[in-house]
Amino acid sequence: MADRHRQYVPDVPRRLDGLVTEAAAAAPDRTALIHGADRVTYGELDRRVTAAAVALRTLLPGTGGTVAVASVLHPDFAVAYYAAARAGHVAAVVNPLLREEDLLHVLTLGRARLVFADPALYGRLAAVRDRLPELEQVVLIGDGAGGGLTTPSAVVDAPPAGGVRPGEAAGPDDVACVQFTSGTTGRPKAVRLTHRNLTVNADQIAVAHRLTGTSVTVNHLPTFHPMHLNSAVRAAATQVLCTGPEPHHAVAAANEHGATHLYSLPVRLARLAAAPDLDELRLRTVTRIASGGSGLPVAAAARLTARFGIPVFQGYGLAETSPLTHSDDPDHPVPGSVGRPVAGTECRVVDVESRAVLPAGSVGEVQLRGPQVMKGYLGGPDGTGLEPDGWLSTGDAGRVDDEGRLFLVDRLKDVFKCDNFLVAPTEVELVLARHPLVREAVVVDLPDEFSGAVAGALLVLDPSVTADGTGQAVAEAVAYVGDRLPYYQHIRHARAVEAIPRSGNGKIQRRLLREQLLGLLAGA
Repeated sequence: MADRHRQYVPDVPRRLDGLVTEAAAAAPDRTALIHGADRVTYGELDRRVTAAAVALRTLLPGTGGTVAVASVLHPDFAVAYYAAARAGHVAAVVNPLLREEDLLHVLTLGRARLVFADPALYGRLAAVRDRLPELEQVVLIGDGAGGGLTTPSAVVDAPPAGGVRPGEAAGPDDVACVQFTSGTTGRPKAVRLTHRNLTVNADQIAVAHRLTGTSVTVNHLPTFHPMHLNSAVRAAATQVLCTGPEPHHAVAAANEHGATHLYSLPVRLARLAAAPDLDELRLRTVTRIASGGSGLPVAAAARLTARFGIPVFQGYGLAETSPLTHSDDPDHPVPGSVGRPVAGTECRVVDVESRAVLPAGSVGEVQLRGPQVMKGYLGGPDGTGLEPDGWLSTGDAGRVDDEGRLFLVDRLKDVFKCDNFLVAPTEVELVLARHPLVREAVVVDLPDEFSGAVAGALLVLDPSVTADGTGQAVAEAVAYVGDRLPYYQHIRHARAVEAIPRSGNGKIQRRLLREQLLGLLAGA
């Protein structure tokens, strides 16, 4: 068991873009991506990736530069993502919903020299571009970009594939991708993932999810995550990009395209389970529904299974693990579990204080080790963020049963997930602190039936605010945050208090403050 992760060596491409090359060689005429009326075959996807790699080598000479890719669901994301690897650069995957200050932070942290951006992000990027001295180029992609991946005409006319020899110096243990993830401080960390991390994890996911060349997957996430892209390409499966936000959009897309797998967020599946017209909906060809990113309520999963007669299974992973480390059995899921480790992956639970390994059934911090675990955080030597023997401490509390299934209990960190997006309370607090009527603020996570958790706030207002004006001042502060942060960081509930209680050493105790806010809301 101790060496299982080192012995696991699946036959995967040496480089990330090799996933596309192999799929195109095996099934050039098979549809890779469906986006509205557009269909892209694997042969066409491979050609587009090469053309974009040529463009990148012209726009960004040399190798090893950081190329940020930010887009909602669109085939251009896949092209840009793989083209970065094929051109010998590093792809930095950026959340396209970020607002200006967070965008500035991640692009500065990642030292991005070129950004592929969709039109919505392009507008926000323009506001901070003068504060990004290392950013040399911005390329518009996606809908509204003029019909696909947009590059200068001289680049489009450049010689195709053979003249590039893209990424020839890159090896499987070189960094292929940077992912950003929120930490307890509220500022994202940059995770360095190698070609091997990503290609192996693509294989792990394809095997765990029973993906094959005959699979048709519906991707019903708000943004393009490489997990779903890489695993589908590894299997040479067809992926349908469903951009409609409502659950019934995914159901319709699945039926229209004969989907076998439906991937969605817990919030969207919970809404589907609670939909008043659920009994009128049908899933004609889907055999499995997959939920990931945060916990899906057991009752919601049971309701969907009872209605459709289809297993609803969950998984677990982190940006630091490429991301998947666990998957429940797609055909026989266990309620409340995220399943067993995927192939070649080790999981253990340790005592929070002593760090001793705990027996099955005991609750402690979850640690992970395997070939998909990151090379380290950006800014430090290899292994930064890992234990000396390669174990990753997740910051999540959980227990493992006698059969190796992981059950998550709580987060040890202050961050929480709303609609599958990580929310760092301190980040929201920093914005609140800039409001002229707010003297002090604490943000906590509050349970929400559909979103998993939402932000709530306790506010100490300026003494100038009268009792009659308290409600208005709180509303103004909440709106202030709403204008400056993405929707998943918006404050859903807020109350004014005289003071923020602290522990004896001056620290904020969020769990106690969460209980206080819940009490205030219950008494309203």
